[in-house]
Amino acid sequence: MEPLIQRDGEVDRVSPNLMRQAGVVLLHTVLALLAWTALMAGGYALNRPQIAQGLILVFSLFLPLVVGFLLNHFRQDQLAPMVWLLGLIWFLIIALWVLDMPTGPNACNQCDATDKITRTFFSYPSPGGLIDNDGPFLATWPLAALIGYSIGSRLALRKRVEDKEE
Repeated sequence: MEPLIQRDGEVDRVSPNLMRQAGVVLLHTVLALLAWTALMAGGYALNRPQIAQGLILVFSLFLPLVVGFLLNHFRQDQLAPMVWLLGLIWFLIIALWVLDMPTGPNACNQCDATDKITRTFFSYPSPGGLIDNDGPFLATWPLAALIGYSIGSRLALRKRVEDKEE
């Protein structure tokens, strides 16, 4: 039985294909975030103090890129490159939350909107103090992971298409 959507007295049927596609995108999102979580767990296990946040950002992009490439190389899926959209939506939700926060001592004192974003999510020039300086962990690095996974998945699709043309 197909799910129904009602609006304005009309009944629309939701395609089972749409439900499958949503599930596939969710599955790829979870796989990308699991790769990123493994990276974070590995970094926690190494317990190296003072690792540059830029380096963590590069690793957050690169490891899911490799995972996305490998997974989509062996099991082709046209929807795998779309997970970056969920990351962008998540980042924008957190950014809205940060922009709505008040400033004060130890909380990005007298920051404008640009300062709030750059200091919270990129710690540039220094962390701003909003959301306990966890902006990169909560938004920037997961977004990088989803973008990396999308790029890797897309590269694997392109490679497979080129192989079929030859």
